[in-house]
Amino acid sequence: MLVLGIETSCDETAVGIVEDGRRLISNVVASQAAIHARYGGVVPEVASRHHLEAIVPVIKAALGEARCQPADLDAVAVTSGPGLAGALLVGLNAAKALSFAWEKPLVSINHLEGHIYANWLGDQVPGFPAVVLIVSGGHSELVLAEGHGVYRLLGRTRDDAAGEAFDKAARVLGLGFPGGPAIEREAREAKTKPPRLPRAWLGESCDFSFSGLKTAVGRFAVEARYPVPEIAAGFQDSVVDVLVTKTVRAINTYDASCVLLSGGVAANGLLRQTLAEKSPVPLWAPPLELCTDNGAMIAAAGFYRAESGRAGLDLDVRASWPIA
Repeated sequence: MLVLGIETSCDETAVGIVEDGRRLISNVVASQAAIHARYGGVVPEVASRHHLEAIVPVIKAALGEARCQPADLDAVAVTSGPGLAGALLVGLNAAKALSFAWEKPLVSINHLEGHIYANWLGDQVPGFPAVVLIVSGGHSELVLAEGHGVYRLLGRTRDDAAGEAFDKAARVLGLGFPGGPAIEREAREAKTKPPRLPRAWLGESCDFSFSGLKTAVGRFAVEARYPVPEIAAGFQDSVVDVLVTKTVRAINTYDASCVLLSGGVAANGLLRQTLAEKSPVPLWAPPLELCTDNGAMIAAAGFYRAESGRAGLDLDVRASWPIA
């Protein structure tokens, strides 16, 4: 079964084709990172306009890379939420047009579920139950996956998402956008022990909070008592410590068989290494190119949602759409 997936929830125009939910056939991404870098973050209206320009060429490129024709496809899957409403509309309307013109089923996919299924695009299959840590620019969720499409929300951010905190910290430190790679690169240059920045533990809760950490970075930057690389390293240590500690606690509490790491922040090397070392169960993490938004993860999720996610042409976007 060949599924074409379309993802336009934020600032990547992405289309991928996946076979049987597992085998990656093509994956084309048109990134807008350089465009939004001048603003220090994603501008929704600008993102939507660039999606309009890129969507058709990216679809054509994905079909060309896969060496397949529309007749070879079995379904069209699309991210219909959560995300920026204007950006989502571009991808959704393109998917509706393809579904109608090609006479293929339209499958609605939750963006967060797409990130989870990036872990299925490999040689082996994760097991259930699995604790899932989804960390990106817009989301920080801890989820228990008890089966395909069966999720229980364990915790989420109460303020900033982890990726959003990375972007804001990088902006304060003058490191540019996107913040995740910039902070990680700068942290490698630290020559001395970094300052210990605050951790918001929130008791036994599985929720996260990074707003206080962001404020602390701003204060340290103004006081200039530490070099920028040391502050960046201290910030990164704090985020990773909280994410890993709460994830490991959830693994032990819910007797998970494995842990799945998903989302753009899943590309962070320190997070991947620390979670692999401290997790009592096997860690699954996508290849770096599948951590950030991409169409292949939507196509993979579309295979597993082929029936339950089937939608009509009256499908609308859901800017806010909890996974559970």
